[in-house]
Amino acid sequence: MTVTDTHSAPSRRALIGWGGAGLALGAAAAGGAMAVTRAGDDMDPAAAEAGGAVQFHGAHQAGIATPVQDRLHFAAFDVKTDDREEFVRLLKDWTAAARRMTAGKPVGEGAFDGLAEAPPADTGEAMGLKPSRLTLTIGFGPSLFGGFGLADRRPEALVELPAFPGDNLDKARTGGDLCVQACADDPQVAVHAIRNLARIGFGKVAVRWSQLGFGKTSSTTPDAQTPRNLFGFKDGTRNIAGSEADRLTQHVWVGERDASAKDAWMTGGSYLVARRIRMNIETWDRTSLQEQEDVFGRDKREGAPAGRAEEHDEPFLKAMKPTAHVRLAHPDANGGITILRRGYSFTDGTDGLGRLDAGLFFLAYQRDVRQGFVPLQRKLSAHDALNEYIQHVGSAVFAIPPGVRDADDWWGRTLFSEEA
Repeated sequence: MTVTDTHSAPSRRALIGWGGAGLALGAAAAGGAMAVTRAGDDMDPAAAEAGGAVQFHGAHQAGIATPVQDRLHFAAFDVKTDDREEFVRLLKDWTAAARRMTAGKPVGEGAFDGLAEAPPADTGEAMGLKPSRLTLTIGFGPSLFGGFGLADRRPEALVELPAFPGDNLDKARTGGDLCVQACADDPQVAVHAIRNLARIGFGKVAVRWSQLGFGKTSSTTPDAQTPRNLFGFKDGTRNIAGSEADRLTQHVWVGERDASAKDAWMTGGSYLVARRIRMNIETWDRTSLQEQEDVFGRDKREGAPAGRAEEHDEPFLKAMKPTAHVRLAHPDANGGITILRRGYSFTDGTDGLGRLDAGLFFLAYQRDVRQGFVPLQRKLSAHDALNEYIQHVGSAVFAIPPGVRDADDWWGRTLFSEEA
């Protein structure tokens, strides 16, 4: 794994004095002031523990191939303005705020240094906290392209997801004109980021729904321990690693070969499917160990495929039951279909019937939804034994534009700038 820097990061209060320099040019770590990693690099445990920052600028947005952080705050927004210029101004303001927050700095003049007669520029609850590897990733939903003169720029791959067998989608947790995914190792840092973006966007956008997540259920650093989902099974054993440039190019990043004239602006971006999956925890907890392992096609202790000894042993799919989750989802059983997963567990109280409202907030990035999530979910929704214990209750799909290149670039520039 790559060690970027292991010096302790200063508090956010100390960072105020850095002004507009610091991380903007990606050189802050050179002076030993902060641990910094690029979006696709691995971060070693010492740097992560130091609360290091993830580079905001790059060809791709951070928060996709970046080593998965421990916490999530995901928010989908409805756009309330129909003024294109006002919306573009918001995207620029959001970019400026995101650039500072991911660097461990407060928004604008911060929570205390502005005019006493005006509301603070930053809400202040993250002052003194480290950057905690915060990443902010923006996406545009299909509905956004119904306005701002964008109809002819909607990518062909940005399709509305079909209805899958077993879906029980809550409209209040489905869709959205745009989304922001905030991932960090400190939940307060992630919540602070979404809160400030929502505050900046007041009157122009409104939160449609949001989801808090904990306990990452997949990893982009395969040499680290594989995390477990709320069913107790290791998840994401064969996930794409952030260091696997070839696999990322093949399965995740939109390339020039994918883009037609109207959606060339997506080159370097990706497509995100977000699904809120309710787990029937109480039913699962009364199921025998043998059946649990048959449902997944893996050993619960080691995560080894059926008939194998170790987690990373090559699976023998025919040793699993025909309805086993791993057998149905494996790339070898789906013509090589591969997606990059960044899921999180959630618990949102109870459902009013004495059962936990808990499950998996599934996030999947891919080069084309039509060739990734859609055919895979069609198969799983029809045949997966896991369906007895889960239900998809929320859903959204977003086009994730390419990264912000430098201090003069901004989220969505390639979409809204005709010269892009």
